[in-house]
Amino acid sequence: MGKPTGFMEFERQTVPSVSPQERVQNFLEFHDHVPEEHLRTQGARCMDCGVPFCQSDTGCPVDNLIPEWNDLVYKGRWREALDRLHKTNNFPEFTGRVCPAPCEGACCLGVIEPPVTIKNIEMAIVDKGFAEGWITPKPPTTRTGKKIAIVGSGPAGLAAAAQLNSVGHSVTVYERADRIGGLLMYGIPNMKLDKRTVQRRIDLLAAEGVTFVTGTAVTGTSNAPSQPANGFALPNPARQIPLAELRGKFDAVLLATGATRPRNLDIPGRNLRGIHFAMEFLHGNTKAVLDAGIDQAFTPAISAQDKHVIVIGGGDTGCDCIGTSMRHGCKSLVNFELLPEPPGKRAADNPWPTWPRILRTDYGHEEVAAVFGADPRVFTINAKEFLPAPGKPDHVGAVKTVRVEWKKDEKGQFRMTELAGTEKTYPADMVLLAMGFLGPENAVVQGSDLALDPRSNFKADYGRFATSLPGVFAAGDCRRGQSLVVWAINEGRLAAREIDRHLMGATTLP
Repeated sequence: MGKPTGFMEFERQTVPSVSPQERVQNFLEFHDHVPEEHLRTQGARCMDCGVPFCQSDTGCPVDNLIPEWNDLVYKGRWREALDRLHKTNNFPEFTGRVCPAPCEGACCLGVIEPPVTIKNIEMAIVDKGFAEGWITPKPPTTRTGKKIAIVGSGPAGLAAAAQLNSVGHSVTVYERADRIGGLLMYGIPNMKLDKRTVQRRIDLLAAEGVTFVTGTAVTGTSNAPSQPANGFALPNPARQIPLAELRGKFDAVLLATGATRPRNLDIPGRNLRGIHFAMEFLHGNTKAVLDAGIDQAFTPAISAQDKHVIVIGGGDTGCDCIGTSMRHGCKSLVNFELLPEPPGKRAADNPWPTWPRILRTDYGHEEVAAVFGADPRVFTINAKEFLPAPGKPDHVGAVKTVRVEWKKDEKGQFRMTELAGTEKTYPADMVLLAMGFLGPENAVVQGSDLALDPRSNFKADYGRFATSLPGVFAAGDCRRGQSLVVWAINEGRLAAREIDRHLMGATTLP
């Protein structure tokens, strides 16, 4: 806890961001830094709550010791706070920027007051740690002789690599893209998570002894396609390695490939040009930003400049498409969401400490409202057809829609019905599909005996993480389905523990 009476004395104050009008001019990270006194005051709001639900099953997936480091920040003991933070989270600089903070949704103070600004404090602790030079490489003193291959360099793969390397195993991480980081590098735009922050941690892991191999796709067989038949395609990797070859060279293999198979919208006109999956748009944009230099002018592979843009899908990925389109200089932007608008406060069937399913205005929505004068979201709307542009029969020019209504049937299940007379056509020079992901791509599976679960994820029980192939484990979104960065870190850490136990007969990893 912080100050015993702090929650009664101080109001919640989040870290301010750069104004929307200013930040849409570039792809620089828009998080502002604040005085230490501000953070100490916010840490003082942490209550002596008895049971800290912030680190319970409904709170932080990595079991961050939140009350402890809030108290240490309040007392100005920052280095100790950093040590407590790193005990449970390998990458607080990532979660402090992009996590939706389920810990704050479960904060005990949140029952009657706005919760503690846990996410802001977490980011401040680790940023201070890097600024003060407290975070340095810590390679293991001895090596076990065991070799582990990790397929995928997103948060799950990197967390597992950090943990396994720390106990002396030799870890090689394979990534099919040209840069390490997976979702952290190419799935999240730079203004939300600066890639220099990602690279800083990757360089630290390399200095500790982790080996990184880019431009390499791991496939089920030597002739399996490394690209999805229907989905987002990366530039062809320089080489392919069959999974069987990895199994022969390494003592264990961890699959951490993510859930990168996008949900399609198969309606009339889908084959028109100008309709893109979200990750095709976001990946290409971030690559162009990095190739040119973060603060330099660049030409994106897919540009929204001077276009009427429609983003279909209301989650984080959709918001990232909105923010990226605004920075390109789009002419207009509308965001379609099939589901109803969430309530402003918790509903009766959504009690504390469960995650509050309420209306949130994210950075992209703020930017559209500031530039164009209105929130871009349209709820309970269904896209029915993509229409060609006048004079350009091969390119999208509009989207035909209908409004929908959600009602419970006799079994209590919500059913969607279309509302007659609500048809409307929206102009669209570009459509971005951000409707979520269906699981991992199947290139790793083809030609192998790797079992899948009913949702087409790699089958591996949570807690054991072992797949149907001996010595092969799975963690993160490729095992659990599309989820949060913090859950991927959780699974990477726990899978590392099970791999260590598998190799050594026992484990000291947390």
